[in-house]
Amino acid sequence: MQKRTFLQLTVGAALAATLGLGIGAAQAQKPVIIGVVGPKTGPLAGGAAITHFPNFRLWAHEINEAGGLKLKEGRRKVKLIEYDDRTNPGETIKAVQRLATQDKADFIMAPYGTGFNLATAPIFAKHGYPQIAQAAVTDKVDDLTKRFPNLFFFQGTTTQYASTAVNVLKKLMDEGKIGKRVAVVNVGDTFGIELANAARPLFKAAGFEIVYDKSYPLGTQDLAPVIKAAKAAKPDAFVAWSYPPDTFGLAEQAKIENLQVKAYYSAVATAFPGFIGKFGKSAEGILGAGGIKDTPELQAFYKRLKKVTGVDGDYWGNPVYYSMLQVITQAIEGVGSMDRKAIAQYIKDHKFQTLIGEIDVRNQKLNWLWTVGQWQDGVFNGVAGVNVKGGKAVRLKKGW
Repeated sequence: MQKRTFLQLTVGAALAATLGLGIGAAQAQKPVIIGVVGPKTGPLAGGAAITHFPNFRLWAHEINEAGGLKLKEGRRKVKLIEYDDRTNPGETIKAVQRLATQDKADFIMAPYGTGFNLATAPIFAKHGYPQIAQAAVTDKVDDLTKRFPNLFFFQGTTTQYASTAVNVLKKLMDEGKIGKRVAVVNVGDTFGIELANAARPLFKAAGFEIVYDKSYPLGTQDLAPVIKAAKAAKPDAFVAWSYPPDTFGLAEQAKIENLQVKAYYSAVATAFPGFIGKFGKSAEGILGAGGIKDTPELQAFYKRLKKVTGVDGDYWGNPVYYSMLQVITQAIEGVGSMDRKAIAQYIKDHKFQTLIGEIDVRNQKLNWLWTVGQWQDGVFNGVAGVNVKGGKAVRLKKGW
């Protein structure tokens, strides 16, 4: 048996040499396995279909079109393995574990959603994978990065998002453009709860009166009671710390109920092109999480994303996701291998030029970002943020 095995290996090596496929070249053809986990079903599937999965597919397509990742051993193309976590943190954990232990993925991309990233952080750490999270907003950033040295955040903290939104409204109030009465609602998961808890004292310190404060479960289908109760409180401004399904659902009910506020804010998915596609002129003046500063490079990115994936990118998550992937690419190619520990260290030691500008996460968190945008003339422009300049002037909401 051993003799026959040796003979087979000898013949195989000879054949490879004859065909010009040396051992090094054969190894170079082995794809780099990249794991991607996110919701393809469940309440967050719609959001992930826009801002999560398409970015990885475009990235893989462009890497492979160029011949693969440039490693010391030669170029290697990438192969994506995608798993549906069903919008269930337990399934996210199982999928990451499977990618690490069964699929032997060379790299695993961080999941979609704040709670899902927090739930899987110990799993990424246990198996030695860097966790480079874009879809996560939390005030636990500093504690988590100390606990998990290879965890990086490409979005801001809860307080940064809450405080900049409150500051935008405070400026309008100080200018006499809106009153002090505000209705606040939130989705009842980690993301929404953290934002609501951070925002309450900020609103009060800014001089606002919270006249309605309501949490609703993730996946709530009927949001009419929420909007009706908010309207009954007669607010001057409405704020929703929301996820995609409820961002759309709340706006739909606000239009039906004709919620008359001069400032209306909702969080995730407000920046989706589908949002203005659904609400048209009614979306004008709506504030939300994210925003962009438009550039020719950004428009070229949107065209490539549409051509390759069929998806129209949003004005928040997609550009940051793609820039995150550019950072990962530069780190992998800078190291010249799929040594995950070395890749994480490279990110800690360098700054990176990306689609959205220079990215510096040497302290494991992004040092600048747009946090508040507004639909103005069909574009979700950045109006406020952290360490940013050039934001558009905020406009009042003028009916539905």
